[in-house]
Amino acid sequence: MQKPFSQACENNRGPIFSVLETCFADCNRVLEIGSGTGQHAVYFAERLPHVYWQTSDLAINHPGINAWVADYAGGNLHAPIELDVSVSNWGIEADAVFSANTAHIMSWPVAQQMIAGVGALLPADGIFALYGPFNYNGQFTSASNAQFDLWLKQQQPHQGIRHFEEVVACAEAAGMALQQDNEMPANNRLLVFKKS
Repeated sequence: MQKPFSQACENNRGPIFSVLETCFADCNRVLEIGSGTGQHAVYFAERLPHVYWQTSDLAINHPGINAWVADYAGGNLHAPIELDVSVSNWGIEADAVFSANTAHIMSWPVAQQMIAGVGALLPADGIFALYGPFNYNGQFTSASNAQFDLWLKQQQPHQGIRHFEEVVACAEAAGMALQQDNEMPANNRLLVFKKS
């Protein structure tokens, strides 16, 4: 099968890695929620050889992820698992979680379940890195984000850009504190939380 390709992944992987390189320095096992095409997983696993990188996504996306995994020469990148973030026990172990462009695709209740699930999964000092667009003080940060939010809602009414303050509050309720709010390309952010 031809490997799926996302130009956005190509564009943002470098800036994302510049943050993950530091915040995942002491981590051993990373769960990626919503691996998408698989491009991020290959790029990050190659540059974080000390990390066991576990991909996950809906079953429909597994063939594409597996195509990328199959071409990866290292031994620290693993085939995707099917993960339902709405269940209470995910049945896996990780000391870090990375997720890109998922919170605005899920409904807000499911995104809340994802964040709560990450908090339940992580041990003390575990790291959660969440990438995507966010609103601040109830406002879009750019005209392009406002247009993107409208497009998302036209695709599925439950989709939409989430509010930074609500995401942080949800993380805090799950025992995680915001450590970093990093500016990223194309009006995105990379939020880094630490489990207490």
